[in-house]
Amino acid sequence: MHQISQAFVTTDTPARYISRLCKHFAHKIPVSFDETQGHIEFSIGRAELAAEGNGLRLIARAQSAEVRPELEQVIARHFERFAWQEALTLEWQAV
Repeated sequence: MHQISQAFVTTDTPARYISRLCKHFAHKIPVSFDETQGHIEFSIGRAELAAEGNGLRLIARAQSAEVRPELEQVIARHFERFAWQEALTLEWQAV
């Protein structure tokens, strides 16, 4: 059973973040993406990114409750590095 959490950030450029994150991880792990959504397959779970009307939704599907914080941290650390110009941070909430 997956442990799921999500975060949402308001941004005018969700497609840019989907592309940057997926291209970054594509060098190491399987990814798929287009302008509206992306999927990143980590060994401990999966990240799903979706462009919405006013921003970007990020979903972390961890393999267990024990690794959920780690998955959230990996996604957030990389996202926040790419989003420094907008000073965006992720606040995860369990689903």
